[in-house]
Amino acid sequence: MPTPVRPRNDVRQYDDLADEWWRPGGAFAMLHWLAAARATLVPPARRADAVLVDVGCGAGLLAPHVAGKGYRHVGVDLATSALVQAASHGVRVVCGDATALPLPDRCADVVSAGELFEHVPDLPAVAREVCRVLRPGGVLVADTLNATRTARFVAVTVGERVPGGAPVGIHDPALFVPPARLVAECASHGVALRIRGIRPAALPMLRWLATRRGGVPIVPVRSTAVLYQAWGVRNDD
Repeated sequence: MPTPVRPRNDVRQYDDLADEWWRPGGAFAMLHWLAAARATLVPPARRADAVLVDVGCGAGLLAPHVAGKGYRHVGVDLATSALVQAASHGVRVVCGDATALPLPDRCADVVSAGELFEHVPDLPAVAREVCRVLRPGGVLVADTLNATRTARFVAVTVGERVPGGAPVGIHDPALFVPPARLVAECASHGVALRIRGIRPAALPMLRWLATRRGGVPIVPVRSTAVLYQAWGVRNDD
């Protein structure tokens, strides 16, 4: 049965592509690589009942990379088919909207927002929520796409046409996020972010495009023109 044509950034696409989340070489392969890179920013838990809230958790791709760090991993997403898969990977799942997280204030030692901000029409609300649920001293880790012509070209114009690239229509480039705006939004809620550019390592990426096998390291780069990571600590009392 052919995949339905959806509007750009339609959450129903994740149900249409439910079989792709964990398929080796599948449509969400790059999300696995980004999850591995994001996990390197997650510190080991510092208390016995530490909680990691994974906002926009999808099918739980972060889970294998944080499994040994001592957190109770709570995943929040709107795609119920993805949450079923996340639960099978040890994530405690909650169906909810990132603009109004169904979680109490200051409940999380770490909040992960992986490839989330470029999908939300109301960035201030989501920034408020991911900071609200973070404990003082807790860490926010994220990665997203910059609002540049280069990012639109790489992620949409090229990325959606390359076999094995992003699923067609998965992004709305009008929602891509300038780093300065994300920094300002989080700073207004007590979280001071640091930013660095990232990209897939070139040679492993070429090898993957040829074989669709293995993983590709995500490496830091000077330029934030396409992808960037953000991380910071909530400093208020």
